[in-house]
Amino acid sequence: MKKILILLPTSIIIFSIFILLSCKDIEKKKLITFLKTEKGTIPIMSINDSVEPLTESFIENKKKQIELFSAKNWPNKSMNGGFLVAKNGVVIYENYNGFASFEKKTTIDSITPLHIASVSKVLTATAILKLIDAKKLDLDQKLNTILPTFPFPDVTIKTLLNHRSGLKNYAYFTNKKTIWDPKIMLKNSDILDILATNKIPLESKTDTKFNYSNTNYALLALVIEKITGYSYPEAMQKMIFTPLKMNHTFVFDYEKDKETATPSYKKNNSRYALDFLDGIFGDKNIFSTPRDLLKFDLARRSNHFLSPELETKVYEGYSNEHKGTKNYGLGIRMIQWETGQKYYFHNGWWHGNTSSFITLGKERLSIIALSNKFNHATYKVKNLSPLFGDYPFKVEDSLQ
Repeated sequence: MKKILILLPTSIIIFSIFILLSCKDIEKKKLITFLKTEKGTIPIMSINDSVEPLTESFIENKKKQIELFSAKNWPNKSMNGGFLVAKNGVVIYENYNGFASFEKKTTIDSITPLHIASVSKVLTATAILKLIDAKKLDLDQKLNTILPTFPFPDVTIKTLLNHRSGLKNYAYFTNKKTIWDPKIMLKNSDILDILATNKIPLESKTDTKFNYSNTNYALLALVIEKITGYSYPEAMQKMIFTPLKMNHTFVFDYEKDKETATPSYKKNNSRYALDFLDGIFGDKNIFSTPRDLLKFDLARRSNHFLSPELETKVYEGYSNEHKGTKNYGLGIRMIQWETGQKYYFHNGWWHGNTSSFITLGKERLSIIALSNKFNHATYKVKNLSPLFGDYPFKVEDSLQ
């Protein structure tokens, strides 16, 4: 019998942790877990659900179908990354192939951290949501009450999370030499300073339309720093990575990691060069593995992740000014059909890195694909969803 990797449940981190339960919380069976530090307390992630077993025949049947999909979409081991499908915390299928470094011929395996690009936004949003749930931050709080130099008074934490702030993408205004010297690494605090001093106009009036902008999440990283008293990398480590035993996940530090972090590649196997935007985090710059992201997804979907009221808001679509199926919640993309069915995911792209993070709570399904060589097939993993639930995607012909 083949061994099956089970990642649920996992124990809560032991060091420096205490549990705060109010009478009201006990009645609701609401568990809030905090990490006690020299700078106060910050909420941390934990998993506390039980595993619903899957039958061996179910696992084998799905595994065969996914193998066909994988062979069709990544022929000759061309994925150059990692890919897994898990249900109820049980990994049904996973595969790793290709090179972490084409120059050194080092191969990718289950513990190779890859740049997850904009899937980083899901993790940044999660830290913000935990701070909101712990009453350290308010969803409708004005950003300028936290970052006083921020010049747009109507922008709130919520409009940053759901991309309705109206802020321009920092990549589009820092590429002008009159604004920023590309020979100097840009930092998150620089983005705030530029907005405060250069009269960068809004792309649209706040909360009038959806405008996907990396600036929103670069600013949310600064909010995390301000509220926790830690740098963004430290806060993410303490709140999420360490408690969930995401041992191969880290926030990229340009000076420390530029020579050792897994590089990314073009289709012709030539390496992408780092540039002045590679020092920004919150919107990108988390390196992780499919297994670590599965631990994270299970924690997000556990019974005590957030208060029921806040969790409902996470998976609500906020951009309804135009009729359509695509929408965005609080740190998560979504598709909502007229049937009422909803599909939650986030994709990413940065340099040669592509990523897909699919989280379907109804089916307790996680589909995660990462690659460090530019490949559109990374995004095709959504076509596996109909194998587990009623989703109107085109199932690969080879799977029918």
